[in-house]
Amino acid sequence: MPVHDWTRVDAGIFHAFHHDWITDISRALNRGLLPAAYYARPEQIAGGFGADVLTLRRPSGNGAPPSADLPGGTVVLAVVPPKVRIRMGSEANRYAAKAKAVTIRHVSDHQIVAMVEIVSPGNKNNQNGLNAFVRKAREALAAGIHLLLIDLFPPSSRDPQGIHGAVWGEDCGPDYVVAVDKPLTCVSYIGGVGAEAFVEPFAVGDALPDMPLFLTPDVYVPVPLESTYRSAWEGMPAYWRDVLES
Repeated sequence: MPVHDWTRVDAGIFHAFHHDWITDISRALNRGLLPAAYYARPEQIAGGFGADVLTLRRPSGNGAPPSADLPGGTVVLAVVPPKVRIRMGSEANRYAAKAKAVTIRHVSDHQIVAMVEIVSPGNKNNQNGLNAFVRKAREALAAGIHLLLIDLFPPSSRDPQGIHGAVWGEDCGPDYVVAVDKPLTCVSYIGGVGAEAFVEPFAVGDALPDMPLFLTPDVYVPVPLESTYRSAWEGMPAYWRDVLES
């Protein structure tokens, strides 16, 4: 399914779609894509990543931590690198406030290890919103949380190199430029000291790529963005689907 031009509708319409897409991504991950020791859930994280956000209280009688084995749909980075166009290393509104992300937690301590974030209009339509989003993303990466960011909105005067340029900052280097014909961005990050970014540009009308979501710096699962986007789209009211497809 081709990606739609979401600048044609107001933020509330995208927020409703955003909510369903986050839920569908979480369900897809829990239906066999994640190893048994991990689980996904839609979660609203409005502030920073303090200990109360990073870790849920472990249920009583949870027992010993599970094995560190990563079976199932996981892929080893060194064996099968993600098929993205750009790989980079590093040295170092109200609807936006309501937006949820998919968090991935490990059952041994219920700590966040990874997140999927879908950029909303409120994250980019004013400087405060963009600053808050970038700060949260950088805090997550500094805490060792791996990220997958999906931005269906073109660069603005506040993020002229797109959301990746805003998050990665000077580490993008002088040669990183958002292509005019591919202004939208999916980007997967390895968090922590050895941070890396895997960037895939795309455009309205393109099919969404499957993107890696890292569980450890060496292992990832492919997230089915295309099929989950289609599932969320099918739940949209017919009127707004017609507006976006006309």
